[in-house]
Amino acid sequence: MTSQIEHTDIGAYALGLLEEDDRRAFEAHLAQCDSCAEELREMSGMAEALSGLGEFSDAVHGLERETEVDGASGATEPPSEAESERPPAEVIDLLRRQRRSERRRRRGTYVIGAAAAAVLIGAGVTVGTGLRGDGLPGGGHQHGPAQALVVSGERHSGSDARTGVSGLVGLSSVGWGTHVGLELKGVRGPLRCRLEAVSRTGERTVVTGWQVPEKGYGLPGSPQPLITHGGTPIQRANLDRFEVKIEGGGTLLTIPI
Repeated sequence: MTSQIEHTDIGAYALGLLEEDDRRAFEAHLAQCDSCAEELREMSGMAEALSGLGEFSDAVHGLERETEVDGASGATEPPSEAESERPPAEVIDLLRRQRRSERRRRRGTYVIGAAAAAVLIGAGVTVGTGLRGDGLPGGGHQHGPAQALVVSGERHSGSDARTGVSGLVGLSSVGWGTHVGLELKGVRGPLRCRLEAVSRTGERTVVTGWQVPEKGYGLPGSPQPLITHGGTPIQRANLDRFEVKIEGGGTLLTIPI
């Protein structure tokens, strides 16, 4: 705890379980934390509230009464006040194990969170659909931001009778440009494709790219559409259209804005 004051050490402090360095650090924290001070006051009767301490307390009081009755005999020495207030060894051991467990759990949470953040950062904004084992997209609820854009973004659609491809884009204006979701149907594979954004002045940027498996997307026997997303630095107000291009040349679909 010397590196970071922990609110969860209140119980250990109340029972005198902290080591000297931790105790001093906690007391410094306690002087500035009203919530911890209030909780510590509420824990003043903690020993009596803990499970199993009722029997312990009764035993202590019974021993004291027996000592008073037998006082002159000197057969039994009454326990000191500190001993009568001290919780049993089982309770102290339980609290120590609980503190160790909580610290291990917090460290595990930090590691998992850091790993998840690293994965998301590495994936970037051009994350595509979640794939099943057959290479086709999973259910719509698995698409995350791509599905959300397609459903609730500013929608524009198009189709091409020559290629049989149809699709729509969902747009969302952001500080860095425009976030774009794409849904595409009627695409036969195998192909390598990309989505390009075209501005009103003719500027082009690649939004995202993907590979179409042999089964294709949005076809008989492979009904799931392609759903993916990406981004363009072109601001929404300057967008003219989106084009689905084939690697090596050719356009599958144009979606006007």
